[in-house]
Amino acid sequence: MTDRLLVVTDRRATAGRPLAEVVSAAIAGGARLIQLREKDLEGRALHALAVELARIAHDCGARLLINDRVDVALAAGADGVVLPADSLPVDAVRQLVGSKRMIARSTHSPEEVARAADDGADLALFGPVFATPSKAAYGAPQGIERLRQACRTPLPVLAVGGIDATNAAQAIAAGASGVAVIRAVMAAPDPAAAVREILAAIS
Repeated sequence: MTDRLLVVTDRRATAGRPLAEVVSAAIAGGARLIQLREKDLEGRALHALAVELARIAHDCGARLLINDRVDVALAAGADGVVLPADSLPVDAVRQLVGSKRMIARSTHSPEEVARAADDGADLALFGPVFATPSKAAYGAPQGIERLRQACRTPLPVLAVGGIDATNAAQAIAAGASGVAVIRAVMAAPDPAAAVREILAAIS
């Protein structure tokens, strides 16, 4: 069973605070799974940030996943990758990262969740469940009923998109194994407290 809360990074949402500071606070609040998702960073800068966040995570017993960049995940000693829906096949990535690193797949339909399960992913992120600026490019929110359909699989599913402490419990009630959040933690004045509130909501 995977961790129930994935904190996804967005260094533009931190109100000027260093990303490492916000991630450290999130981990202090109880987050044990972090996704480095800074899609605009080039390889060298992304690797440097990944190395820093991997050290912070591992010092506290947390795990770091890298968005899409399998090479950066391996080079930085991260714990796995989150593959966008149109990224590399899971079996090809498995050959590169081995059995001990996590492979998560971002999905935007119940059919994509089922495919991720068949392909051997360890985890699916499904959304956007609610409206959110970071997922606007993926169309209208999927909603709770579509999430419920997506969770009819043995594969753990994390609900993503507009999730915060006020609606996280709805996702769990619909069958999600947990939730993934971005702004609810990244933009929070107190990221540690925000994590504790979300964990309390889904416990």
